[in-house]
Amino acid sequence: MKVASFIANRIAFNRQRSFSRFIIRLSIVATVISVAVMIVTLAFTNGFQETVSQKVFSFWGHIRVQYKQPLKASIAEEEQIEKNDTIAKAIQQNQNVVSIHPFATKYAILKTKEEMEGVLMKGLDSSYDFGHLKQFIKQGRWLHFNDTTYSREIIISSYTANELKLKLDDKVVIYFIRPDGSLRPDKLSIVGIYKTGIEDYDKTFAIGDIRLIQRLNGWKQNEIGGYEIFLKDYHQMQKVSDELYYNIEKFPAAWDTQTIKDLYPNIFDWLGMQDITRNVLIGFMVVVAVINLITCLIILVLERIRMVGILKALGARNWTVQKIFLQHSTLITIVGIIGGALFGIGLCWLQQLTGFIKLDEEAYYMSEAAVKIIWWQVALICCGTLFVSFLVLMIPSFIVRRVRPVKAIQFR
Repeated sequence: MKVASFIANRIAFNRQRSFSRFIIRLSIVATVISVAVMIVTLAFTNGFQETVSQKVFSFWGHIRVQYKQPLKASIAEEEQIEKNDTIAKAIQQNQNVVSIHPFATKYAILKTKEEMEGVLMKGLDSSYDFGHLKQFIKQGRWLHFNDTTYSREIIISSYTANELKLKLDDKVVIYFIRPDGSLRPDKLSIVGIYKTGIEDYDKTFAIGDIRLIQRLNGWKQNEIGGYEIFLKDYHQMQKVSDELYYNIEKFPAAWDTQTIKDLYPNIFDWLGMQDITRNVLIGFMVVVAVINLITCLIILVLERIRMVGILKALGARNWTVQKIFLQHSTLITIVGIIGGALFGIGLCWLQQLTGFIKLDEEAYYMSEAAVKIIWWQVALICCGTLFVSFLVLMIPSFIVRRVRPVKAIQFR
């Protein structure tokens, strides 16, 4: 063991320039890059999926309960339902549910002296948890509700504000189409400007008081468009949706529960495609790392084949010679994994700190690449690389065992 370690260290750490030393260092660098790329790929994919999905959930909740309309578009006005406190309480009692809020939507036209823009007004009440939308408010504040009448305040998107050349505290005339087809104007004050980065939302929605929508539609105070439900874990959406629909006693037959994935399948299908890209890239990096290590070991064995022949001629056993190359492999693997992990995590940390990687917000729903490091994934990459590397270490064993001293000494 001491002989093998001495020879391995002389080859790897010899201060004189040698081809073996160059190959070992090149292999370490390649392993560092492979491990770092896998960590960065997972972190960026996790961050991207998490950020986009949370934007969708924050704006619409995880599950919607509303009147059953199988062919209804996701941004169409709802048929009204009557508030049912018994059902709402039963939903709230589900252990996965965080909160439940009534909502309603109605198409309207915002008009200034020179411009007009169509919007879908989303109405909420005073029980709504503003924390869900707080991250999107770029200017201004949340709506102020009062007890006597509906709030004459509105929150619009930055896109709508730019199109209509509006700013905070401006008054805007809003026209609603009543059920009988007539137009009903009203004047509202802009108290907030939001931006989600999701074009479909920013170009479509404005936020106001649900009582204004109830009044315009001729609804009673206990009539709403539906309920938004927020969950603790969005991975449980389908399970909770089914539980609410099938397990709640006296759940109205005319009501339906739908997850946001059902309502916006295009966004979530696109997010799912990122998994395929991630897996392909990680698979490619694993192949690169394996080929790199195999090539390195074969080159080291061939470059030192005369040394192997001399050692065998002097009586060294196969295992003694094998340990020389095994130590090289271990050095490459351990140093490469540690260096790759530090380099990959360092890049992710730098992106979190500075946001130096910019994205086209219209295409990716965010202006900076989001990062989310999941530590068990980092550990899995390191352990997986270590495991694969040790499997590859068996290759020089077969080469060394077949070396004959006489031919090896004469090898050129």
